[in-house]
Formats: sequence, structure tokens, C-alpha cells
Amino acid sequence: MSLFEAHFVLDKNKFYDIMAHMKTYAFIDASNLFYGGKKSLGWKIDYQKLLIYLKEKYGVEKALYFGGIEIHNYPYNYLTQESVSVNEIEKHLVGLLKNSEDLSEGKIILIDKHLARVRFYKKLSEFGYELYLKPVKLYEQDDESTKRKANCDVDMAFYLMKEKDNFERIIILSGDGDFLPVLKYLRGIGKEVDIMSRRTRTAREIKKFAGTEFKDFEYLKNKILFEE
Repeated sequence: MSLFEAHFVLDKNKFYDIMAHMKTYAFIDASNLFYGGKKSLGWKIDYQKLLIYLKEKYGVEKALYFGGIEIHNYPYNYLTQESVSVNEIEKHLVGLLKNSEDLSEGKIILIDKHLARVRFYKKLSEFGYELYLKPVKLYEQDDESTKRKANCDVDMAFYLMKEKDNFERIIILSGDGDFLPVLKYLRGIGKEVDIMSRRTRTAREIKKFAGTEFKDFEYLKNKILFEE
């Protein structure tokens, strides 16, 4: 090995050592990355494996997960609450099912489906994810259909700024182009920004911004596949 090659190897090892010891947070935009679940991806994610991978590969200390949740008239207060409590909403939905005499069969099936989602979120919390859940709202569209939206991207952008003094590097699990202004700002103040997303669901400007720091989520299949 030449002297130049030896210096290159030492510099490369030093670089990876520095990166491994940077305080790193992961921010997960569930509606963008995981939209459609298994039906969209073609395979089922093991979220416990995903968190272990993020910790082992990037040294992630905190994983903030932003998603929507159906609350069925649960009295959520936007002014005083930052996230829907999965324990409280579980009690609420179980109560609705116990007193379901006046509910249609379709409504009961829907509540039961959403209860299963709440219990999925409880599992994520047990794994170690920090959950930020917002009520899903229904919006009437011009064609008279309804669209479900929780506006979690606004919350995620807010927490990216709120937490900026607590991390040196972030792993963004989203390809939503709306995050570009805040990601540009964070990189501009010296934060390392890595993007991990599904290539087919990533905005062109996000891919261009990420450059070599873009990781295609699809390539993780063999590492985080849920084996049933």
C-alpha cells in the first residue's frame, strides 16, 4: 500500500468514526414513507427491526414518528395537546364497541379496524419510537369525494426546528418536497442531513438535495422484512 493510500484509509476511517459518534435523530413521516402499507410496498415492515437498524447503522438516539389517527369524536384539544394519547384513545374506542347497540355494522367494523391501528401504535411506543399522532380529518373535494388528512408534515417540520440544538445529524424518512426549506436551513447551519425514502415516492428536488446521502428504503427489505 502506498503512503497516499494509507493516508486515504486513515482519513476514511476517521471520517466514519466521527459520523458514528454524531448525535443523531430520525424523523419519520409515516404518511409519506409507509402510505398504503403492505399493499403499496409489496412487503410488510418489521418496525422493531427498522428501529434496531437505525440505531446500529446510524447511532440513532431518538426516533420521532409522525402519523395520523382516527379518534371517533374523542375530545382532543389542539391548544393543549401535542399528540393523541394511544392509551386514552384505546379506552375510548373500546368503550364505543362495548356500547355499540346504536351503531351500524359498518361503523363497528370501522371502529374495530381503527382500534387495531391504535394497538399497532402502542407497539411502536413499546419498541422505543416517540409518537406524535394527530387526528385524521375528512375534507370534501370538488368531485364530492372525501380525503383523509392529518397534516403531520407541519408538525414534523416544527419538531425538526424545535430539536435542532439537540442533534448533529438527522435521518429523514420521507421524500416529501415540502420539507426542503427546513432541510436546506438545517444543512446551512452545519447539520448533517441524510434522506431515506422510497425512490418512487420521493420528490425530485429532495433527491437532488440529498445527492449521495439519499438511501432507497426499498433496499432495506432483507433487513427489516416482517416474517409472518
